[in-house]
Amino acid sequence: MNCLGLRNAGLSGINRFFKRSLSAQYSHALIGGGVVGLAIAAELSKVKSNRVILLEKNDRIGMDVSSHNSEVIHAGLYYPPDSLKSKLCIQGKKIIYNELDPVKTGVNWINCGKWIVAQTDYEDAVLEGLYYKCKNELGVDVEMMTSLEAMKKEKFIQVQRSVLNSPTTGIIDSHSLMEYLLAIIEANDGEVIYGSEVVNLQYEAGCGYTVTVKDHFSDSQELTDVSTENLVNAAGLYADRISKMLLPPERHLKQYYAKGNYFKLTSAGFPGVRRLIYPVPPKNGKSLGTHLTIDMDYQMKFGPDLEYVDSPTDYAANGASIPTAFKAISRYYPYIGPDDLEVVGSGIRPKLAAPGDGEFKDFYIKQEEGFPGFVNLLGIESPGLTSSVAIGRYVKDIYHT
Repeated sequence: MNCLGLRNAGLSGINRFFKRSLSAQYSHALIGGGVVGLAIAAELSKVKSNRVILLEKNDRIGMDVSSHNSEVIHAGLYYPPDSLKSKLCIQGKKIIYNELDPVKTGVNWINCGKWIVAQTDYEDAVLEGLYYKCKNELGVDVEMMTSLEAMKKEKFIQVQRSVLNSPTTGIIDSHSLMEYLLAIIEANDGEVIYGSEVVNLQYEAGCGYTVTVKDHFSDSQELTDVSTENLVNAAGLYADRISKMLLPPERHLKQYYAKGNYFKLTSAGFPGVRRLIYPVPPKNGKSLGTHLTIDMDYQMKFGPDLEYVDSPTDYAANGASIPTAFKAISRYYPYIGPDDLEVVGSGIRPKLAAPGDGEFKDFYIKQEEGFPGFVNLLGIESPGLTSSVAIGRYVKDIYHT
């Protein structure tokens, strides 16, 4: 194995992207240019002795999960207290609000708050349990409100029993966050290489990892080998495929593709709201329910719903889901009919839980035994956006503690 930063395989096209690095030895190579990969690369690039390269198969950052989501800053209400999802969500939320000042960083966010609305006695009991969990176990700020108290503040939201108010929930412009992280990488001389699909991985003790990359910008889609001491798999929807290139079959994990459709109102004039509105989560625990979100201009949209699909590229809008979405939405926003909704897009989440599996699945973030320096991330779904910078620091600590 050649332990240089790149091994030229008689290439012409890809060298225009790698020309700065022909004799480099990378300390860390990251696979995946979504918000989590960018956050990890940004944190690692801050260490002066590191030489970081990020490989992204698409022609720009964040084209998959990171640009097809609700852009919610989650408060950290739902997850087991000792889970990575809980810890990193709460840390990530604090980082956004305390460190990412919109004026100084260009990262745009709004701390608008969120309501979870109970319409039945059962749902009211669920909210009460969630309230005590937040107060006694998680340390997350929440308050219970009666239906009368709630409807005085949001008169267009139907509340039959109660509301759990989460004042630290918000929304964030994910693209502004990714651009901020990219700027940190570039300022620290990290390299981000687009159109670079990883097609093979090899590990050799004493030499590190060889990452074989296909160049999508070359007509012949030529191959180049990138050599690195350490490797991070942050490939999102494709992370299980990347992981299988290194790990033996008995250690393979499978990700499932959970698509969610998003909906908007077909016309203007419907009453607006000033915060996010969520139903009580379904019993199956697979999603948070079809909720009402707002964008940076307080324009409403609804979703996502949930359907498992066979492909990570199946973004086709599913109009057949409108009646089910209408039924869920009209419980708390009763001013619409089915014809007032249209599908405006979808997103796909990488889940470690199979369709019939009701067990909680945490983020999988682990330095793999027998593969020193290989940090593997799988099942990075919601609250991955909120947690992204905290995940970056978590992975940095794996290498630098």
